[in-house]
Amino acid sequence: MSKHPPTPGRTATATTVVRRRDRGQVAIEYLGFLPLLLLVGLLAIQAGLAAYAANQAGTGARAGARMASMSTGGCDKQAAKDAMSGWTADRARITDRSSSADEVTCTASVKVPRVIPGVDIWGRAERSATMPRT
Repeated sequence: MSKHPPTPGRTATATTVVRRRDRGQVAIEYLGFLPLLLLVGLLAIQAGLAAYAANQAGTGARAGARMASMSTGGCDKQAAKDAMSGWTADRARITDRSSSADEVTCTASVKVPRVIPGVDIWGRAERSATMPRT
């Protein structure tokens, strides 16, 4: 492109040719960037699922420990699973980790589902709750 203004009567054909060759360049760059955008989106969904599973594990552990604190038995596994949502309760393991007769400790562990097949980043979300016996 020249630094001088075009002379009257002449058209800027070199500029027109350059613009036609550049047409579609943004679309090509966007197609190259699209897989990265999809991966970031899937990882955000995966992080949300992991946070939700951890939240539900905490809810189940507290419910199991609360029910067990009112009895002489161990962790109430059914109460823990009843406090969780459907898919998290199906993937949960409830264990009794009580070490004393004065308190009860329940641990809930929920398997975090995979959004990207073959990529198991978080594995299991595990939360514990301890309640005093009444």
